[in-house]
Amino acid sequence: MEMRADLLIVGAGMVGSALALALQDSGLEVLLLDGSPLSVKPFDGQAPFEPRVSALSIASQRILQRLGVWEGITGRRSSPYSDMQVWDGSGTGQIHFSAASVHAEVLGHIVENRVVQDALLDRLHDCDLGLLANARLEQMRRSGDDWLLTLADGRTLRAPLVIAADGANSAVRRLTGMATREWDYLHHAIVTSVRCSKPHQMTAWQRFTDNGPLAFLPLERDGQQDWCSIVWSTTPSEAEHLMALDDEGFCKALERAFEGQLGNVLNADPRLCVPLRQRHAKRYVAEGLALIGDAAHTIHPLAGQGVNLGFLDAAVLAEVLLQAAARGERLADVKVLSRYERRRMPHNLALMAAMEGFERLFQANPLPVRWLRNAGLKLVDQMPEAKALFVREALGLTGELPALAKA
Repeated sequence: MEMRADLLIVGAGMVGSALALALQDSGLEVLLLDGSPLSVKPFDGQAPFEPRVSALSIASQRILQRLGVWEGITGRRSSPYSDMQVWDGSGTGQIHFSAASVHAEVLGHIVENRVVQDALLDRLHDCDLGLLANARLEQMRRSGDDWLLTLADGRTLRAPLVIAADGANSAVRRLTGMATREWDYLHHAIVTSVRCSKPHQMTAWQRFTDNGPLAFLPLERDGQQDWCSIVWSTTPSEAEHLMALDDEGFCKALERAFEGQLGNVLNADPRLCVPLRQRHAKRYVAEGLALIGDAAHTIHPLAGQGVNLGFLDAAVLAEVLLQAAARGERLADVKVLSRYERRRMPHNLALMAAMEGFERLFQANPLPVRWLRNAGLKLVDQMPEAKALFVREALGLTGELPALAKA
């Protein structure tokens, strides 16, 4: 039996689910499919934090509010932060950013990815959108003016337009031959949650070490501010050593690397180690096909911006498709889809280049570079206007915003 739809979204992660919700009143027959069961577990507020978190910007918050999802996130667990403290572990340079500098209450919210995902799934189950769980894509080819998708269990799906929201290792991108530029950072990221003896003060802390950046992102549970999510980027050999340590040894190593900024690291949850790789599709679109989120681009987790770029991708693509539908245009036309690409690719590339430059700058060891780096941090820290520009970028409020992200 062959299923048909006007639009297929492959991947019901955070970005694919957001796109589906943005199109729920479009009049289009939308089918969202994913290889997982798409089930939601009851939330336990006393459960350990999930190791993977995102730093949701104000722009992402607005998008999720308009999609009816934000209340489901805050009703579970989220941690607002109002400040950011960055310093060079190899020198004396440091810089402080504050939401108050641009008359904002917060810079964003640190939220466990599972919390965001479950809040989105709650909304999806309340809508009349088509959901197809346990649907693993096996084959994909052109069939006339449509795409024909074959699932692992033999079911077939047909649609003129397919959106790839299936992550960094996108099956859609691979099966359709969409080319990428990619390279290995030669770094791994260790992620977990830790409890410290001092409160995080609603501040995101980041120290640049000789081996890579180390971030402590504030988490909150029952009003307590002694938990942080850590992202520790380091060399593969050092990561292997750190992963082999027992919990006490790891906490001591982490405390030293962070210069005891939040006192003692008292205990740590189970650790994950993730190889870091940057990837960017040469094109986001083709006839009847568009890539969004990590399927189109993955960046260094330096500033936790990956999912924010994905939510903006989803909001812009939804806006482009809704406008084209109102004009009676064929949504699968590459000319229509290219409007999305033109709006998102320059912004994504600019942020990726900035993160790459930042990461390389702090990995540079020659003494003159280190001196300039520290001098630059001190100088910028004394320039309110320059810092305000960075804060607005962190809020996600620069560039041409889609309607879903506007105030």
